[in-house]
Amino acid sequence: MTPSPASVNPTPPSDTLTRAVRSFNRFYTQRIGVLSSYLGSDLSLTEARVLYELSGLDQPTASELGAILALDAGYLSRILRRFEKKGWLARVPSPADARQNLLALTPSGRALTDSLQKKSDQETAALLATMAPVAQHKLVSAMNEVQRLLTPANAPPATRTVVLRDPQPGDMGWVVQQHGEIYATEYGFNNAFEALVAELVARYLKNFQPDFEKCWIAELEGKRVGAVFVVRKSATVAQLRMLILTAEARGLGLGGRLTDECIAFARSKGYKKMSLWTNSCLDAARAIYARRGFQLTDSEPYSDFGCSLVSETWELRL
Repeated sequence: MTPSPASVNPTPPSDTLTRAVRSFNRFYTQRIGVLSSYLGSDLSLTEARVLYELSGLDQPTASELGAILALDAGYLSRILRRFEKKGWLARVPSPADARQNLLALTPSGRALTDSLQKKSDQETAALLATMAPVAQHKLVSAMNEVQRLLTPANAPPATRTVVLRDPQPGDMGWVVQQHGEIYATEYGFNNAFEALVAELVARYLKNFQPDFEKCWIAELEGKRVGAVFVVRKSATVAQLRMLILTAEARGLGLGGRLTDECIAFARSKGYKKMSLWTNSCLDAARAIYARRGFQLTDSEPYSDFGCSLVSETWELRL
């Protein structure tokens, strides 16, 4: 834990405080097992973090990735070259600047990242399982406070950590509210759309199948900023539903990250296909789906929610 120079107090801390922070760093890195390799792979912690950021960002340039991770350009370049040799990374020319390349994980790179994410989730869950529920919440609360204290007040959003968590009481009401407010403000939908979302959320809660369905709530610095759902449509088809992001969470690659979580979950549960329903006016969401291999399979004009719209069905073979 090293505070940003911009946040350093003009009064130097005591040696006792400095040693206490260093002691915690040593304890925590040993406790989570990242001193040699990451989760038993041949990746270092830094390489794994680069993979993680690439999975969540929407085709960044190398310079953008380096700025987010605060990595030396030469060091990052060597990591990216290794990823290319392994077949995990592809570069495509930027349409905005031919001198730069955009970075994107290949299917094998995304599969590797998904497997590491799953293993990391399992090991973290195993760590938390050693504690009573009250202690679990106390630990996470303390971690959030550490993160808040170490984040400079003027830090750009891209440098802030996003947490994806399971829903808690009150979250579903927030999901309905955000859909109602955002779609009314940005697309002119009336309250019939909010009513539809409320029905979908109520159905999810009443009929929830934990072995085959899941919801993620995204938090930015402890504040809810997004959500997405996977529901069971049939024994072989999963449905992605109600992907939502607040304005402050956009531009961080979070929409892609939430979608990737849905795809990885569906594959882990043995689904053969993932489908979703959307509207043609949702350009940002449609771009996320297309980049991940979803195909538009049906399109039809209709009138609802006080608007003239075009419904779309997208599908992905898993």
